[in-house]
Amino acid sequence: MSEAADNDTAIVIRNLVTRFGAREILKDISLEIRRGETFVILGGSGCGKSTLLRHIVGLEQPTQGQIWLQGKDITRLSEEEFNDLRKKIGMAFQNSALFNSMTVGENVALPLHEHTDLEDSTIKIMTRIKLEQVGLSGFDSFMPSQLSGGMRKRAGIARALAMDPEILLFDEPSAGLDPIIAAGIDNLILKLKQAFRMTIILVTHELASAFLLADRMAMLDKGKILFVGTPDEFRGCEIPRVRQFLDRQADQESQDMEQYLRNLTQETNAREEIV
Repeated sequence: MSEAADNDTAIVIRNLVTRFGAREILKDISLEIRRGETFVILGGSGCGKSTLLRHIVGLEQPTQGQIWLQGKDITRLSEEEFNDLRKKIGMAFQNSALFNSMTVGENVALPLHEHTDLEDSTIKIMTRIKLEQVGLSGFDSFMPSQLSGGMRKRAGIARALAMDPEILLFDEPSAGLDPIIAAGIDNLILKLKQAFRMTIILVTHELASAFLLADRMAMLDKGKILFVGTPDEFRGCEIPRVRQFLDRQADQESQDMEQYLRNLTQETNAREEIV
């Protein structure tokens, strides 16, 4: 199949459909992500972007469709076969997903202990290198509870880098952070993008992050892809829902509710004046 033979393509998604009960979350998704590019998946809350990311890393199985990763259809791989492939993938989770009972260094070293036969001394050196790469040099003996939210995000990224992955995935890396700390995480991802030739897939709803980091981007809405293209093409897109997202316009339902509350307040004030 052409997807398997194309050395310029890291990930190919074909006709992906996901249903949870009667609800269809992803609706006929098709995408190609190029090797070495930073691809941003945009969309509002509940649009299916994090679900799509979990499919790519194999944490969830689609109802139908195919996902070609490094030339292999992961929807047809056994768990053992896919575990070998997972060693080439790093993922930084939205909540960092650090083990609270382990030090930061132990968290970062965990993939190396689980998936390699390296000596403990070598793993310790590699762990310190990864922590240094994310700006956490000297924090290997700290517990996650002793770190700030931004530092925990960085530790999660360090663990995702532990196996020197060919594909690195981020799920809402700046979620829950103040603008200054979020900008620091964006700059870290930019530094990693420039330093290593990895394929990076980043899920976010933050436009500033997307425009800074993306080579190309896709926008999802209600489980469907509305747009795929460069940041400049996205800025100029005239698809109404895309323009609404770019211009930060509320849904009509939200606007109607705001008007209802406004009217209610005005009526209450009018009654008080009469009394």
